[in-house]
Parts: sequence; C-alpha cells; structure tokens
Amino acid sequence: MSEPLFWLGLSIFLVAISLTAVLVVAIPALQELARAARSAEKLFDTLSRELPPTLDAIRTTGLEITELTDDVSEGVKSASGVVKQVDQSLNSAKQQAQNIQINTRSIFVGVKAAWKSFTRPKPAKRTSDRLLMNQKGTLKPRERESLRQYNRPKKSEQYRNQESYKDTADWESDDTQDWQEEEE
Repeated sequence: MSEPLFWLGLSIFLVAISLTAVLVVAIPALQELARAARSAEKLFDTLSRELPPTLDAIRTTGLEITELTDDVSEGVKSASGVVKQVDQSLNSAKQQAQNIQINTRSIFVGVKAAWKSFTRPKPAKRTSDRLLMNQKGTLKPRERESLRQYNRPKKSEQYRNQESYKDTADWESDDTQDWQEEEE
C-alpha cells in the first residue's frame, strides 16, 4: 500500500466501468419503458375519447331497461286483468248455459204437460151434484158433513212426491156410477 494514488485511480476506473456496464444494460430497459409509456398514453387518449360516450350509452341502456321492465310489468298486469275477465266471461257463459238448460227443460216439461192436458179426454161434468147457492143455506150441519166426506179425494188420488200425476179419467170415486146414471 505504498502508493495510494494508484489505488485511488484504480478504484475510480472500476467505478467508471461499473457505471458504463449499468448504463449499457439500462438503455434498452429505458427504451422499452419509453415505448410502454407511449402505449399507455395512446390507451389513455383512446379511453378519454371513447369512455364518456360508452358510459352515456350504458346509462341510456339502463334507463331503457328500466322503462322496458315497467312496460313488461304493466303488460303482465294487463294480461292478468284480461285473464280475469276471460275467467269471469267463462263463468258467466257457463252460468248462462246452465240457465238455458234449465229453461229448456222447463219448456219441454211445460209443453209435455200442456200436450197431455190437451189430449186427455175430458171428464164428465157433475152439474147435478152441485147445489145452487140459495140451497146451501137450507142444509143442516149433518148434511153438509156428509157432502164434504163425499167430495174428498181418496188416499190413492192424493199427490205423492216423485210420482206422475194421474189423469182424472183414472180416478176412482164412489159417485162414478151416480154420474153415469145422471148423464144418461
């Protein structure tokens, strides 16, 4: 270590070589960094130009979707109302069909009864058995009671539920012979 100046020069020389090596290696890295910076700058310019209209379009699309959702919900409500009206109409039509069926049956039954009544032979009249109005007052209570029992229908003639009506020509009476005799 005799010569300090030599060692100082050697140290400076080694530092210079190290810095040169670092610079040689750093220059391509710095060039790549510069290219990346230019690309990023272009990207930021493109974003600054394209992003606001895209955001506006996204916002407009969101509003349109909201409007469409409202329209669809109104359509669903309207369709629900139409379905309810159709259901009510079907129920009403069903009720009317039942009423028509009942009325048709009633008409057929009425026509059938009228036809039977029209085609049935007429019974003989009992004019001779009836008393005149001025003769009623002269009857005694016992005579009135016997006439009441005489004119009462028999049990076989009384109306029974779920049975057909018997024609008057088929009725039985105690006075059938009396009527026939009086008519002759």
